[in-house]
Amino acid sequence: MILFLYGKDTYRLQQKLREIENRYREIHKTGLNLEKLDANQISFREFWDKLFQQSMFIKKKLFFLENVFSNQKFKEQFTEKIKEISGSEDIVVLFEKKELAGNDETFKALKKYGKSQEFKPLEGKKLREWIEKGFQKYEAEITEEGIDKLIEFVGNDLWQLSNEIKKLSFFKRTAIASHLKNCLKTKVEREDVEKLVTSKIETDIFKTIDALAQRDKKRAFRFIENHLEKGDNPLYLLKMINFQFRNLLFLKLCQLKGEWSLTSMEMVGKNFGIHPYVVKKSMRMLGNFSLEELKKIYQKIFETDLEIKTGKISPQEGIRMLIAKI
Repeated sequence: MILFLYGKDTYRLQQKLREIENRYREIHKTGLNLEKLDANQISFREFWDKLFQQSMFIKKKLFFLENVFSNQKFKEQFTEKIKEISGSEDIVVLFEKKELAGNDETFKALKKYGKSQEFKPLEGKKLREWIEKGFQKYEAEITEEGIDKLIEFVGNDLWQLSNEIKKLSFFKRTAIASHLKNCLKTKVEREDVEKLVTSKIETDIFKTIDALAQRDKKRAFRFIENHLEKGDNPLYLLKMINFQFRNLLFLKLCQLKGEWSLTSMEMVGKNFGIHPYVVKKSMRMLGNFSLEELKKIYQKIFETDLEIKTGKISPQEGIRMLIAKI
C-alpha cells in the first residue's frame, strides 16, 4: 500500500505524517516495525529488501520514504516496481515537501497506484478558518480585524502562524486573568497583533538593509524583487525601509553621544517608541554605516517618496532605484 503526500504547505504535511505515525504506534507499541528512510541516503535495492523482508514477528511494517524525486536513479527504479510495492501489505508513506510537476511519470504512477493528498498553501477563507481553530485550541478568540493584521504580518506561513497564535493566546489570557478570573475565552485584538507580532515584511526589510550594510546589492535586490513578485505593496515596502533607516539614524546619534550599552539603548528606544527587537537588530548594523551615510540615505528615501507621490516614477521603479542609489 502506498500513501503519497506532497505539497508546499509543509506544516500540515508534517502534521499528517505525525498523525499516521501516532496512529500506527498505538497498535504497534514497540516501534520496531517502523522505519524512516531517505532516498538520498539508501539505494533502491536496500529499500526493496527492507520492504519484502519476511519476519514471523512483524505482521505489517510502516515506511516513511522521502526525497524519491531528488534521486533520479532511485526514482526510476521505484517507478518500475511501483505496482509490486503498492500490492505489498506493508504501508509506504512516500512524501515530498514541495510542489511536483503533474506530467512527471513517477508522479502519475503514484497517483494511479497510491492514495494521494496534496497540501497546498491555505488562502482566503480556509486560511482564516485555520487561524480561528488555532486560537480555539488555546480557548481564545480573535477578532476579524486581528486576523486581517495577522495575515498581513505573517502571510500563510503556518509554522510562524502557529507560534504567533500560541504567543497571542497566552499573552491575552495572562493579561486578563488578573481581572476576570472566571473568563473562559479571550479575544485577541488588532492592537495585540501589532504589539506582539513581528511583520514578515519587516523581518525581510531587516535582511535587505543588512545586505546593503554589507554592500551586497545583489542580495538586497533579490529580497525586494521577491516581495514585488508576490504582489506586496511597494509603498508599504518603502514605508518600512524609511522606518528602519530612521531608527538607524536615531540610534546612531545615541551611539555617538555615548549611550551605547544594550540596556541603555533599549531604554532610549522604549522612551521613543522603538521596539527592543528593532534596537537589537539595528545595533548589529550600525557599525556599517557612518552618520553622514545614514543622513544621505534618509534624504534619498524622502526624494524617492516625493517622486512617487508626484507621479514622476512608479512605486515599483522608485523602490528599485532607491536600492540602487543606497
